[in-house]
Amino acid sequence: EVQLQASGGGLVQAGGSLRLSCAASGFDFDDYAIGWFRQAPGKEREGVSCIASSDGAKYYAGSAKGRFTISGDNAKNTVYLQMSGLKPEDTAVYYCAAGKIIYYLLTHILPDVGKKSDLGDVDYWGRGTQVTVSS
Repeated sequence: EVQLQASGGGLVQAGGSLRLSCAASGFDFDDYAIGWFRQAPGKEREGVSCIASSDGAKYYAGSAKGRFTISGDNAKNTVYLQMSGLKPEDTAVYYCAAGKIIYYLLTHILPDVGKKSDLGDVDYWGRGTQVTVSS
């Protein structure tokens, strides 16, 4: 059974930090790019960051660049998202996702890659963890 278990969310004050974890199982972790997405109430799900399986390349949306850091531990089949300098607008449910074709993740993270793919094109989704940033 494929599982992507996101954890580490919580309530934090503006300017604070959180580290999210995404623990994966049930598929060949080394063959998949792992991405973080978020969805605020009433808004579309948006890409935040992803890490490539092939070379560990890291990609960030503009909203995350300079504040968030993605990293992976292949031995633990886990990807982390270290978030610093949190702002109230970062409040959302954060999801991790796995895609064998990184392009489908990148269309949601980088503005110049191409038209956003259907979220259903991403192979696996986790359930999400709530991040709330108070002002």
